[in-house]
Amino acid sequence: MRALVIDDEELARKRILNLLEEVEQIEVIGQCTNGKNAITFINSELPDLIFLDINMKDMNGFDVLKNVEIEPKPIVIFVTAYDNYALKAFDVEAFDFLLKPFKDERFFKTIKKVLKTTKAEANTTFGKRMEEFFHQYSSKSELPSAIFKIPIKTGNKTALVDPVDIQYICASGYYAEIFANGKKYVLRESLSNLEEMLDNNSFVRVHRSTILNLHFVDEILHSDYSEIDSKMKDGQLLRISKSHKKEFLEKLGIS
Repeated sequence: MRALVIDDEELARKRILNLLEEVEQIEVIGQCTNGKNAITFINSELPDLIFLDINMKDMNGFDVLKNVEIEPKPIVIFVTAYDNYALKAFDVEAFDFLLKPFKDERFFKTIKKVLKTTKAEANTTFGKRMEEFFHQYSSKSELPSAIFKIPIKTGNKTALVDPVDIQYICASGYYAEIFANGKKYVLRESLSNLEEMLDNNSFVRVHRSTILNLHFVDEILHSDYSEIDSKMKDGQLLRISKSHKKEFLEKLGIS
């Protein structure tokens, strides 16, 4: 079985590629970092199996599938950090969703199911599921860009954080520290992905390592060097970088 890995995050691609090295029945024929290249690769190289990130910078994974012209269709394993209602609605037999961060055991369970699925079965189910999805997709103005809850697993518990409660998010290495409801949650996710999923009317990137919720801005502090800090309602001071200063002030209605 020939596989293609599609994800705009290098670490996410490497994780899947490393795991696939342990599966003798699957040969990796390539990897793509965006939707446009993925469409070209799929239609020319005819992979049997694709691991497809749902949220990429140029388009979402469903738009990639809309442009797949080959027959039979490849088996699709969606990979995402967000378990919203659209994903739950289409989590069925011939498809699978790997919810980041997934465990090795979960990955190999999916692979086991894939290896038991014939191309004919996968193609039949693909057509049916995509027809159902695009019927729902076309009845809405667009695929939901904002999530309802952010699942954050800690030990044997999973906290479901409502985005409206998030005050700010700070990068910490490969992790994001999410401050909400007086607590700090740690999630293995990039700020870029979180920024894409959050409502851009409320959330704004103010620094390469910081996203804040405008509803929780209490004061703006000015320095002698045209630099500004945002004082949040919990008293935290967040530096606004020069490259993000204009957008930040404009969203607050300050010229």
